[in-house]
Amino acid sequence: MKSANYLRSLNSARIYACLLFPVFLFSCSHKNKQTIMRETIFTKNAPAPIGPYSQGVRAGNTWYFSGQIALNPNTGHMVEGGVEAQAKQVMDNIKALLDAAGLDFSHIVKSTIFLKSMDDFPKVNAIYGEYFPQDAYPARETVEVSRLPKDALVEISVTCVK
Repeated sequence: MKSANYLRSLNSARIYACLLFPVFLFSCSHKNKQTIMRETIFTKNAPAPIGPYSQGVRAGNTWYFSGQIALNPNTGHMVEGGVEAQAKQVMDNIKALLDAAGLDFSHIVKSTIFLKSMDDFPKVNAIYGEYFPQDAYPARETVEVSRLPKDALVEISVTCVK
C-alpha cells in the first residue's frame, strides 16, 4: 500500500502539471519566432513581371530572383535572334536585378536553367559562363521543358547570398 504522503505528493504533482502545461504550450509557441526581414526587389531596368509575382525577394541575407526570359525591359517584347540572343538578354536582365539589389554574379549560389530544347545547351552554356568569375560558378541544374512563358527558348532563375 502506498503511504498517505506519497499519494498527497502524487496529487500535488498532477495539479501542478495541469496548471503548468498551458503555460508551457504558450511559451513554446512564442519561443524562437524570429521576424525575417523581407524586401521586394524591383527595377525598371529588368522586365516588369507578367503575372502575380515579384522580380525578386530578399529574405534575410538571401535573395530569390524570379525566372527571367528574354523580354526587352524597354519594350516588353521578346528579343529576336534565336536562343543566343535570348540567352544574352536573360543574363542582362539578371544583371539588372543584381545591380538593383547591390549584388553581382559572384553572389549567385544557385541557378536553374529551363530550355525549350536541350539541343541549345552548348550555346546557352557558353553565354551563361561569360557572366561569372571563373572561381564563382554557382550550383546549377538545366532542364528541358515543353513550353516557357511567351514561347521563350530559355528561362533562368537565380538565388543569391551576401
